[in-house]
Amino acid sequence: MKKAWMIAAWLVAGVAFGHGDVQPQAVNTDGLEPLGEEWLSQNPYSGNELAIKVGASGYNQNCARCHGLEAISGGIAPDLRELGLGVEADEWYIYRFRQGASQNGVYKMPPFENVLSQEAAWAIRSYIEKRYEEM
Repeated sequence: MKKAWMIAAWLVAGVAFGHGDVQPQAVNTDGLEPLGEEWLSQNPYSGNELAIKVGASGYNQNCARCHGLEAISGGIAPDLRELGLGVEADEWYIYRFRQGASQNGVYKMPPFENVLSQEAAWAIRSYIEKRYEEM
C-alpha cells in the first residue's frame, strides 16, 4: 500500500510540475514597424507576411505549450483558431494577452504585458489569424 501511495504521489507531482515554471521567451520583432507605447485595440499587422513569420516563432516559443502546436489545442487551453477575425476578436485577444486569465486566484494564462512587446503581441495575433484562415 505504501508503494502504491508513493507511485501515485510521484505521478501527481509529474502532472503538477509538467508545465513547469517556464520563462517567456523573447520575440525578435526586427523589421516590423514600431508601434509605440500606447497599446492598440486592432491588429496593425493583419496579413503582413513578416509579422506572420515573427508571430509563428513567438507563438511556438510562448503559447504552443498550452494552446497547442500550430494553434491546434489539445484541450488544455482554448483553441485560438476559433478566436475569429476583426476588431472585436482583436480587442478580446489583446485584453487577454495583456491581463492574462485567472481562476480562483490562480493564473491559467500569465499576463504578457511588460513581458513581451506590443509588436510581439500583434505578430502572434497575425499568426493566429493565418491559422484561422487555413481551417
